[in-house]
Amino acid sequence: MIKVLIVEDSAFMRKLLSDVFSAESDFIVDTARNGKDALDKIKRFKPDLITMDVEMPVMDGLTALEIIMRENPTPVVMVSSLTRDGAEATMKALDLGAVDFVAKTAGPISSVAGIGTEIINKCRAAAQVNVQNLRRRPFSAVPAPPRPVASPASFKTPEYPAVSEERIVAIGTSTGGPRALQEIITKLPGNLPCGVVVVQHMPPGFTKSLSERLNSLSSVTVKEAEHNDVIKPGLVLIAPGDYHMTVEIEGGRKVVKLAQNPPIGGHRPAVDPMLESVAKLYGAKAVGVILTGMGHDGAKGMQTIRQQKGYTIAEDQSTSVVFGMPKAAIELGVIDKVLPLPAIASEIVRSLAK
Repeated sequence: MIKVLIVEDSAFMRKLLSDVFSAESDFIVDTARNGKDALDKIKRFKPDLITMDVEMPVMDGLTALEIIMRENPTPVVMVSSLTRDGAEATMKALDLGAVDFVAKTAGPISSVAGIGTEIINKCRAAAQVNVQNLRRRPFSAVPAPPRPVASPASFKTPEYPAVSEERIVAIGTSTGGPRALQEIITKLPGNLPCGVVVVQHMPPGFTKSLSERLNSLSSVTVKEAEHNDVIKPGLVLIAPGDYHMTVEIEGGRKVVKLAQNPPIGGHRPAVDPMLESVAKLYGAKAVGVILTGMGHDGAKGMQTIRQQKGYTIAEDQSTSVVFGMPKAAIELGVIDKVLPLPAIASEIVRSLAK
């Protein structure tokens, strides 16, 4: 059984969320009215996971989250609004160690009725995470430094062959992805000779905040992808929430295409279409990377890259917040190198210098 503590100031919302969890046979539910109430309940109830609203009286969700991760580390799934402020608060929550988040839609009833399945799935995954992985590598733990001019000190500037300009790095991730992406993207040198495309499972609005934050910390340029953006060396394009992203050739240039085709495996964006398009267009010159995440999205795409003689990297279980996506690709036998997260950026750089 999974003991879940629902932290929400609205009695109506507490009741709706309680009903969602109580309808499942594997959850035991308790509730708290605000962050301070949650800290007291944690000591008595000892939950396996917590759902946390952001804006609450007495003590808000971010303040409570920071104390929880310091004093009683517990997997936390934030319940966040689909606003600019809500997206910023969500990025801050991921800074502080939240496992994942669920975005509310408009209206108190639809905000739960429309995301009930998502809440249940994410909370089941959250209950299984390695909390220590969340604590030891906080996302954006220090204030953003001035934009670097030189390559990060952790790398010697490699001698890239001229042909590497025709290469590409494609990264797929989900739960735990924002911190994993920071670990990799901020270590890529500014003279990276190829473009990078990324699919991170996130709803609309949140990918823009993620892109902006990563851009402020990185030597490469990071932006939320727009339709027909050209793949360029040193440019990282992150698929926007609610849009699949693929790479195609148009007018002699390689560009990203965005589309709202039906979700794949419940995801839009999904990792597989992006990886499969990269494999088709770049063949042996593609580098595929699969990181922490729930489920198996990306495994087929990594298989396609491997079949085209591209190079494939998966995050090791020891650093994955959720080992679902890397595990699925590894079990297919299509991964060239399995590495802990801190070693992946340097492996990407080495692979491009070959």
